[in-house]
Amino acid sequence: MTPATLSIFRKGATALITGAASGIGLATAQRCYSHGMNLVLLDRDATRLSQITKHHFPPEGTSTITTHVIDVSSRLEWQQLAPQIKSSHPQGIDFLMLNAGAGFTPQEGKTFWDDAEYFEKTFAVNTLGYTNGLAALLDSVITVDNKNEAERAIVLTGSKQGITNPPSNPAYNASKAAVRTIAEHLSFDMAKAAPNVSVHLLIPGWTYTGFHTAAFREKPAGAWMPEEVVDFMVEKMAEKRFYILCPDNEVSEELDRKRILWTTSDLVEGRPPLTRWREDWKEKVRVGMEHVSLNGMDKLN
Repeated sequence: MTPATLSIFRKGATALITGAASGIGLATAQRCYSHGMNLVLLDRDATRLSQITKHHFPPEGTSTITTHVIDVSSRLEWQQLAPQIKSSHPQGIDFLMLNAGAGFTPQEGKTFWDDAEYFEKTFAVNTLGYTNGLAALLDSVITVDNKNEAERAIVLTGSKQGITNPPSNPAYNASKAAVRTIAEHLSFDMAKAAPNVSVHLLIPGWTYTGFHTAAFREKPAGAWMPEEVVDFMVEKMAEKRFYILCPDNEVSEELDRKRILWTTSDLVEGRPPLTRWREDWKEKVRVGMEHVSLNGMDKLN
């Protein structure tokens, strides 16, 4: 890791993480805890939040650990919580990870397109959960008691589904596509307003989290554990990468990049949308993917 990244994960710095009671959020909190950071852990599951605090974060040294139960989709709850956090951590937030996400399904008997509430609930958590957090706490990252311009970071957890856009859950895909756009604009603005604050879009691969435990009692061989995602995230933060595109045990970084390039080419080439999943395009995609070249992209990196 570079010194810059090490300075973010430093003893006495403060990390605030949403969705902290499980999965990638919990694994990130454990990484921060291992560096002696103060933790502000947010989640909607009060029982789980209490359990993980007791078992994973015993009080040690001078670090402080506070937990807050919050529905991240509620702007009011963020507005009520923000003053408490700012009062408890007047030096500001050094590492902000907005990581909440949820998958909803249409009501029984309805399709995606019949159920407006399915879209509303999905966007409320997966998109507004991020913008609410930024509106409430961004000033604590960029301005509060940061006269020495110490390195700080913001991570927003996105999804490959928001980029390659596979069929089956349009609201989830669209909500995560919005997170990507938000993160890109935030990175652009922070480069001018607060160059000491790096912004990163975490794009996990197949990760064995609470989303999958109902379908898989044990981790599938193709999936990564959340700790592996965090290891990869920290490595790419050290390289100052904005897009942290995680592989897994089935899909390589190269294959991910080819899939993204193919998806984008639907637009550029004037093809129908979602050709990778269309039956009438099956053979064209098979042949075409074999000839997707990343050489020009690599030269631009």
